[in-house]
Amino acid sequence: MIDLLPTDRPALFLAPMQDVTNLSFLEVLHRYGDADIYVTEYFRVHSDSRPDPWILRSIDENPTGRPIFAQMIGQDIDALIRTAGELAVHPIAGIDLNLGCPAPVVCRKEAGGGLLRNLPKVDRILGSLRDAIPGRFTVKTRVGYHSHEEFDELLALFARHAIDALAIHGRTVVERYQTPVHTDCVRQAVETLKCPVIANGNVVDVETGRAYHARTGCAGLMIGRGAIRNPWLFEQLRSAFLGKPPHPPTGRELLGYIDSLYQTIASHTPHFDPKLHVQQMKKTMVFVTQGHDPDFEFQLRRCKSQEEFYDICRTFLDHNDPVPSLPSENSRLFCGFSELTRQT
Repeated sequence: MIDLLPTDRPALFLAPMQDVTNLSFLEVLHRYGDADIYVTEYFRVHSDSRPDPWILRSIDENPTGRPIFAQMIGQDIDALIRTAGELAVHPIAGIDLNLGCPAPVVCRKEAGGGLLRNLPKVDRILGSLRDAIPGRFTVKTRVGYHSHEEFDELLALFARHAIDALAIHGRTVVERYQTPVHTDCVRQAVETLKCPVIANGNVVDVETGRAYHARTGCAGLMIGRGAIRNPWLFEQLRSAFLGKPPHPPTGRELLGYIDSLYQTIASHTPHFDPKLHVQQMKKTMVFVTQGHDPDFEFQLRRCKSQEEFYDICRTFLDHNDPVPSLPSENSRLFCGFSELTRQT
């Protein structure tokens, strides 16, 4: 894994996000600075599953030229081993196991973050997959299910297996996205494990990214929602870590990003319907509008046509002033990030 990481700064990963980190988003993000390493949205694994062709496209047609890991989610050991073998024939940098998804429907199936309630099962899964995967095998986790006090036992479990990297979303499963991250847990992992540790959660701008790195000593940062809102964030962080001034995007540049998203997603959509596409874009725009005039999001939520969508975006973004660098604090989408900079 070390061979994939930069030597002069922390590595920058795009976090896996279901229904987001697909071929379309990779294609757009590639135009705005790129992550160093990508992780697919998760492949659902069970006894009758086969790798989703739509997700495979983000691997087989990866437009970025950067390494991409295939992420699996599930708890059937035989199925996970079989799927890892099926994914290995594609051009992946490695296999990643999801132990962090907090979605209730996932946790009820004892998958994703739900597995953190059953550490003996996690132990068996990690051991079996490590034996079965000849290449890189990484894990994405949270710091516990109910409490971050569970992390000591969880960390001891990871230390027993020769995983190649551990990405830690610094919240528990029950905390979802509504608290500050537990930087002490991430630092503990950095000081304990032999493999690189990647810090995830609440990186929303350059200062929060630099603070998370300073607080933990992590080998890299994994960014999800912050990258949807600001696709320049990877390049901004790359510049900042190398001592260069980050580029502050303007309203018109953000308008260009929105248009790229709109057109690129549309080009990959079978049986394109403009009205349905506008509804789909609203799910992405709730991240983009955070930190802007609240009326921006309010109006977009009520628009129904492509013409309305673009008119609203132009109303709020057709200018050359810098856009807000931070989202709204304590929203349902971004919460507790200012604690990172207060701690440094």
